[in-house]
Amino acid sequence: MLKQDFLSALREGLKGLPEKDIEERITFYGEMIDDRIEEGLSEEEAVNEIGTVDAVVQQIVAETPLTRIVGEKIKTKRKMRAWEIVLIVLGFPVWFSLLAAAGAVLLSLYIVLWVLVLVLWAVEIVFWVCAVALLVAGVGLLISGETPAGLCALGAALLLAGLSIFLFFGCIAACKGAVKLTKKIAIGVKNLFVGKERTK
Repeated sequence: MLKQDFLSALREGLKGLPEKDIEERITFYGEMIDDRIEEGLSEEEAVNEIGTVDAVVQQIVAETPLTRIVGEKIKTKRKMRAWEIVLIVLGFPVWFSLLAAAGAVLLSLYIVLWVLVLVLWAVEIVFWVCAVALLVAGVGLLISGETPAGLCALGAALLLAGLSIFLFFGCIAACKGAVKLTKKIAIGVKNLFVGKERTK
């Protein structure tokens, strides 16, 4: 792919973002390609080194704040007519209720996701506290001469310590998964706004 083809495809992929952001990105990637050509690469090699247009578009959309995308989407391209304003005002109870409900559902899903992660960490802490408590109790029971109860307490302490080690890695994985899922949801919401613009 040549430089102009890449920049044209990039401009098309970024439709829906603020025009200023699009121009900044086009200029940035144009200069990046020029720099690589000056370093001795051919035009096609310079473009290929940057990556695919889709990958670049996804990265730019991920980095662009949602408020800027929504702000660009809300801007009217033309002056609104009186009847459109009246419809918006009269329809406010309906569209605002639906918008608030959608926002509440997204927020509740986000909260539930992170509460599950917090619950896993709470169970991890409880396992460690119980393991330490049973270890101390087991040693105390052994010292006082109650060997069977002391051995049971030490065995339970070892079991809980082992389980807590496995659960620790599960908690780490759950945190990483929750972060990835949160990012994907945010990028998906952004793509809803940007994607509609691309299909026009």
